[in-house]
Amino acid sequence: MQMTKAGFDVLRQNFGKLNEKQVNGINFLVSAFDADKSISYPQAAYMLATAWHETNKTMQPITEYGSVKYFDKYDTGTLAKRLGNTPALDGDGFKYRGRGYTQITGTDNYKRVGKALGIDLFKNPDLALNPDIAVKIMIYCMKNGVFTGKKLSDYFNTSTKNYLSARRIINGTDRAEKVANYAVIFEKALRCP
Repeated sequence: MQMTKAGFDVLRQNFGKLNEKQVNGINFLVSAFDADKSISYPQAAYMLATAWHETNKTMQPITEYGSVKYFDKYDTGTLAKRLGNTPALDGDGFKYRGRGYTQITGTDNYKRVGKALGIDLFKNPDLALNPDIAVKIMIYCMKNGVFTGKKLSDYFNTSTKNYLSARRIINGTDRAEKVANYAVIFEKALRCP
């Protein structure tokens, strides 16, 4: 699997001009998906669409936007509990805010995913911004249902391809149609000879 010149032409026809960082980011991700050997074209297309959306189209690992005060909502209450953040206004929300291609968020995710990958993300959450680590996080979490309990194989297998519902892997149904539309474009591009 690779993104050919014809594939990039499809992307440019749909998304407009792509800068060098976007092109390099797409190529980097496609290479990582190809190296995995178990990722299908629809799965790769959906991961590219997710990265396109979650990185604000940069195709580079980013930190979730917002001030320290904005992330206070992840420090207390039901959301904090769900993310494994301590129940006090102590900065966990900001410290373990979204990072990477898929915006890994919350104390529990940083601990669990770091342990699974053999990386101390809990003590060093900014490691999720390293492209080599960020792509491992994306692949591991999306294949194993880490974020929501839903995984790639729930929506993409030999009998199913459901780009719209696949948003549940990352974030419920938030922007599901938009990301699904991106995935259709990315799959078309990936399949170009």
